[in-house]
Amino acid sequence: MLAVGLISGTSADGIDAALVRVDGQAGDGLRVETLAWSTYAYPPAIRATVLRIAAGEPTTASEICRLHAAIGDRFADAALAVCGAAGVDPAAVAVIGSHGQTVWHEPNPTGDGPLAVASTLQLGQGQVIAERTGIATVFDFRPRDIAAGGQGAPLVPMVDQLLFADPAEGRILLNIGGIANVTALPAGAVGARAFGYDTGPGNMLIDGAVAALTHGRLAYDHDGAMACQGEEDPRLLGRWLAEPYYQLPPPKSTGRELFGPAYLARCLALAERLKVSPPSVAATLTALTAVTIADSISDAVLPGGGFSKVIASGGGVHNPYLMRRLAERLAPMGLSLETSSAYGVDPDAKEAVAFAVLAWLTLHGRAGNLPAATGASRPVVLGVLAPGRAR
Repeated sequence: MLAVGLISGTSADGIDAALVRVDGQAGDGLRVETLAWSTYAYPPAIRATVLRIAAGEPTTASEICRLHAAIGDRFADAALAVCGAAGVDPAAVAVIGSHGQTVWHEPNPTGDGPLAVASTLQLGQGQVIAERTGIATVFDFRPRDIAAGGQGAPLVPMVDQLLFADPAEGRILLNIGGIANVTALPAGAVGARAFGYDTGPGNMLIDGAVAALTHGRLAYDHDGAMACQGEEDPRLLGRWLAEPYYQLPPPKSTGRELFGPAYLARCLALAERLKVSPPSVAATLTALTAVTIADSISDAVLPGGGFSKVIASGGGVHNPYLMRRLAERLAPMGLSLETSSAYGVDPDAKEAVAFAVLAWLTLHGRAGNLPAATGASRPVVLGVLAPGRAR
């Protein structure tokens, strides 16, 4: 069966689209082959609006309504483009799985009153995608897990379990996007033995800091070049590691709501007071990502024993400075660091591939969440289905 997966992550730097062939049965030799994938950039005005709303700045119902439809259009464009890149007729594709664009994620509400409820919001109308492409589209994956008492995230651990679990080897899957998340797969992991969680910021704070420190000249630290020119500052790192999120036990999830522009502004203000140079700020924020990932693995995963490797994906794998610092932290734990490309999954395509597989599960009436990762009370079938165009 052919399926397309679509996602734009917390960095909102574009739509990742993957066309895959899914064969077999979940839990019994599921095979996934990536036929084509690419990233399609948002128009600057859409990206700027997404980041502004996700930062909690004032908006209106009409703006959110228009953005919802506009993102749906862009996701449809991406789905059609990736089919074209593979030379596949969209009519041959059985389903699209669209994560959409998260603009708010609040699984642990604060305050009192009738609006103090767990919630999450991903924009990108699935009905627009289905109509534009003619392909049945599963979207709005996260709310069903939240309705079942979960965090609504991370959802990729279910796919990690299906694609990467090994009967003889314990594996730790790591995705370093805007937020970093981990899936622990003990040897032969099935059901509740596998679990996952968000460790904290991945590239989000690094990218934001580099953009701010270069006055927009750079959008991210290409190859870790800025960080390589600086030195990690232990004063900054110690203060930043005091963030309470890092001490929370799994299951837990986070996003721009915590580690967004206001948080970054406080980080940069502290660096300025301590007179830390821009390259050293970049180096220390990169160290923060490496340390929080490694420490969370040490605290939450390794006590179960039996793990020997970390398999990384996401944009962070292209930052040699980050990968080097992370490998240095993992080595004393007896963990090697490699990327998902060694297992036939391109690190940049993995999350798009995951949502294609999650849509496949939904079509087959199979649960797509892993309660040990999200904290849900039970496994649930995820998403809303918009049927394809009438034949």
